[in-house]
This record gives sequence, C-alpha cells and structure tokens, in this order.
Amino acid sequence: MLYQCHRGVWILAIGCLMLAGCASPSQRVVGSQSATSGDLKALSRNGNDVNPHQVSAYAHYAQAMIYDMDDQPELAEQELSKAALDDPSNVELVLELTRRYLQEKQPEKAQEILTRAVAVPGASGELYARLAVVYSRLGKDDEAIQASQTAIKRSPDALDGYRTLFFIYLQKGRPKEALKVLDDAVHRPDVSPEFGVGLVEMYATLERQAPSEKSAIDANALAALNRVAEQHPASLQLRMKLADDYNLLGDTTNAERIYVQLLESNGDIPGLREKLVDIYWRGKDYDKAREQLESMVQEDPANAAAYFRLGAIADEQKKFSDAAGYYQKALLLSDDAEELYYELARVQINLNRPKEALDTLKRAKSHPKFAGGFTPEILTALAYDREKDYTNALTHFTAAEVIAKTSKPELLTADFYFDQGAAYERVGNYDDAEKCFQKTLALEPDSAEALNYLGYMWAEHGMKLDKALELIQKAVKLEPKSAAYLDSLGWVLYKLNRPAEALPNEQKAIQFSEEPDATLYDHLGDIYAALKQTDKAREAWQRSIAVEPNSEVRKKLEKAGGTLGSNTSTGK
Repeated sequence: MLYQCHRGVWILAIGCLMLAGCASPSQRVVGSQSATSGDLKALSRNGNDVNPHQVSAYAHYAQAMIYDMDDQPELAEQELSKAALDDPSNVELVLELTRRYLQEKQPEKAQEILTRAVAVPGASGELYARLAVVYSRLGKDDEAIQASQTAIKRSPDALDGYRTLFFIYLQKGRPKEALKVLDDAVHRPDVSPEFGVGLVEMYATLERQAPSEKSAIDANALAALNRVAEQHPASLQLRMKLADDYNLLGDTTNAERIYVQLLESNGDIPGLREKLVDIYWRGKDYDKAREQLESMVQEDPANAAAYFRLGAIADEQKKFSDAAGYYQKALLLSDDAEELYYELARVQINLNRPKEALDTLKRAKSHPKFAGGFTPEILTALAYDREKDYTNALTHFTAAEVIAKTSKPELLTADFYFDQGAAYERVGNYDDAEKCFQKTLALEPDSAEALNYLGYMWAEHGMKLDKALELIQKAVKLEPKSAAYLDSLGWVLYKLNRPAEALPNEQKAIQFSEEPDATLYDHLGDIYAALKQTDKAREAWQRSIAVEPNSEVRKKLEKAGGTLGSNTSTGK
C-alpha cells in the first residue's frame, strides 16, 4: 500500500517526525522498513539515525494527497515524483507514479524513476516488469525483454514478468516466442490459482492473434486450468473465473459442473443461470436450458430476455405456437426490442397466420425508434405471399431487394430469389419469374427445388421444353424419390409428345406421394389419353375428382365417356 493517512493524520505525523522522541506514524510506506510507536530508529537506513530522505518522502507524499483531494493532479504528481526520488525503495509509490506517467504518455519520466528504483539492492520483480513496459513504450525492445527476464528471475512465482514479456513478443509479431513464455510459466510448480487463471487469459489472447497455434494453446491452457481446479480455490470470484475459462476453451463439461456447484452453494448469482443456458443451448440440451429459464422467470416474472430465450428454444424445436406465446410475453415486457417483433411475425407466418404477422409488422413499423429495413420488408412480403396476395408480396420483395443491394447484398440469397420468382410466376409474369429462378441457380446450382420449379413453369406453359426437360431431369437425379419432381418429368415428356416415356415417371410420382394428389391423377389421365388408353384415363380422372373436385377435369372425363365408349380399353 501507499502512505495511507487522512489529511489531519498526515499533518500530525509530519510534526511528530520533526520532534525527537515522538511516536512514529502508525502507517508506513510498503517497501520501507517498518516503524513501531516511539521508535524512530527504524526510519534510518543504518538503524541509528532518522533517514532524512524518508522524512522528506513522507512530507512530499502528504502534500501530494492534499493536492489530489483538492483536485490538483499536476501538483500532486510533482510531489509524488519528489517523494519517489527521495525514497526509491517504496515499491507501491514508484508503481503508482509510473502508472500515472504511462497513462499520460510520459514514458521518459517513468524510466527515470524506475531506473533509480531498480538500483536499490533487492529490487522486486514487479519493478523490473514495469520497467520492461516503459522500455517497450520507448521502442527499446532489447532492454524491455531483458528487464522482463530479470523480473521473472526475481519473482518466478509472480505473473507480472511473464505477462510483460508475453505482450512484448505479441506486439512485435513473435507469437511462437510469446507461446514459449506461457509454456514456461505453466510448468512452474506451486503457483497460485490467480497465477493459473491469469495464464489462461493470456492463452486466450494469443489464440485470437495466432489461431494456427490453437491446438497447442488449448492443451496448455486446459492444463493450467486443471491445476487451478486441483487447488480447489475458495474465492467465489476465482471459481467463477475458472468456470468461465473452461467455457471459453470449449470444456463445457467442467464449466457446467462448476456453475451448477456455484448455483447450489451460493444461490442465484447474477448472470450464472444465463451462462448455463448458453452452454445448454450450444449443446442442444433444450430441456436443461428451459429448466434454467423457467427458474429465471419464476424469480423474476418481468424477465423479458428469459421469455425471449424460451421462445427461441420452442422455435428451434418447431413448436411455433409455444414460441409465439413466449415472444408475445416478451413483447409485453419489452416493446422496444425490435428483434422480438420480427421473430414473432416469422413464427406467425410459419403458423400460417399471415394476418397476425402483418399486424405485428405494422406495430413494428409504427414504432418511433425502429428504422425499418430489409427484415420487415421481406417478412411482410412472405406474409402477403401466404395470404395469396402476390401483388402486394411483390411490392415488398422489390423494396427488400433495393434495400439489400445498397446495404447488405449478402441478404439476397438463393431462397430470396426463389420466393420472389414464385410470386412472379403466380401473377403470370413468367419473364421476371425466370430471371429470379436463374439468380437462384447462379447462387445454388444444385437447388433441386429451383430446377424443378423453373422447368415445370416452362413445361406447363409450353415454353423452352427441351431446356425444361434438362432442368427437371437434373432435379430428379438429385432427389429421385420426389413425387413432385417425378410428376414434373412425366409432364414435360407428355408436353414433348413422348407419353410412353412420361407414363412410368408419373406412375412413380403417384407411388412416392405421401397422400393422394389430384394433380398427379389428372396428369396420369392426360398421359393415358395420349396413349389412347381411354378406360385408364377415365379411371385416373375419376380419382383426381374424388381427391379434389375440378370442373376442367370433369369436362375431360365427360368428354372421354361421351365420345369413346365405355368398352374401349386398349390403345389398339
């Protein structure tokens, strides 16, 4: 510690020092010899006389404290400098003064003080570590490294020297040498838990700077943590830091174990349950995450963040109704959380509640603090799309595209252009639909869904049939048991007047369809009709109407029954 006295005590202490035989001050400078009441001999270097330099140091330090209390930092610093020059053996004083100099970017002044301090016999490693920092600031790399090494020799069980040398090497772009410093330190015997935790923090720093050394870094950092754990530190802060570092290094098993122990022994430490939730979320252990979150909302029913995380878990598990309920609770508690509106709207769209989604998005749009952007526009487009209001959907798709092009082009994904293309197709704008699907395929050439959609669109409207066949064949190759893609293949072959090739593909489509599909039976009927197998065509159309009544299919069925006769069953 520094010279620690209040102003009045200091005035008394200085006065007593001036009088022979008076009691010494009760609080001494750390780094100087101790003084007992009524014995001023301890203030003397030779044990016989009062040391005038230390008396002067006391006086300057007292005046510095007065200036500090009077908010005159420059004058206080001048007095501290005089005190340090008078008594360079006072480690705490020297460190405090040089800290100020470094903070004020005056390393030259810090060097002057430290040079005198390390000249004192038995100067501590802490002083050499600070001197190394000063040399580094002055660009004196060799001197900085040498001072750091001396700090380690003087105080091998203290972290200061290692830390200083480590950061010098790191700042000079020498990560392997920085790693060696830590590896040397990690093998020191009988180091304190604080030492081990400090090493891990430096390992983490090094990993960010030199990711190529990750495997070696993680192994030694975990070794350091395990040594700390073996010492069973009693400090709550150290145990928390130990768990945090395990978590940082990916050892979630040990991190969870310590967090749970802390929770059981110390109650709900702020932020502790959140850390457990993060571990469980990353490990997809949603039941344990939910358990912690439910405890959080029981303890604090107004915890909007916990409701949000509960919603995210339900969302991840495709429990969209539960997710919507949690998100709505979170919004009631925190209506300024813009992301909540969008998450709620998204799950409402997934629940096929587009009107509710549009209402949620309208509330977000009217909020004075929200600026809008790509997310609300694309969600609005998707909500209108679910309502089959494709004109409005395209308006918002276009707005979202314009925003993304000028801010975040990476948002214009293959899925975006697919959805936009589908909306164009549904309003009959096949040219723009084709452009969108081509953009999808440029971004994701093996998108079977886009290959099929574009190919089927062309086939359905008698356009580019050869290219349509090529795209659909590629989609079927990617997903050979897709009923939709096999139907498209049968249909494009039918359109190409190749019904014999179309038939087995349409039959496979019906075979792989999970439920009876009116369109598949309609297509099958058309293919049989083209093959002049009228009875089979009529049977297929009847099945289509049974699944879903359709006036166009009924007309085909009636026409087949009225013109061909019920006994005509072969194509001959």
